[in-house]
Amino acid sequence: MADHPANNGTAAGKPAKPCPICGKPQAAASKPFCSERCRDVDLNRWLSGSYAIPARDGEEEDPE
Repeated sequence: MADHPANNGTAAGKPAKPCPICGKPQAAASKPFCSERCRDVDLNRWLSGSYAIPARDGEEEDPE
């Protein structure tokens, strides 16, 4: 077994993606982040509107 590379806990054997905030390896307790700090940074970005989807003026949501 030692001859096989670790699959980092993924079911398909693909390497785990790095933390989306800092790029470090993921931690199981904070997945997909590396730490509670990065998880909190992401939450703050959502709550402050940094992750807003841009919209164009004059577009209707449901044209009939």
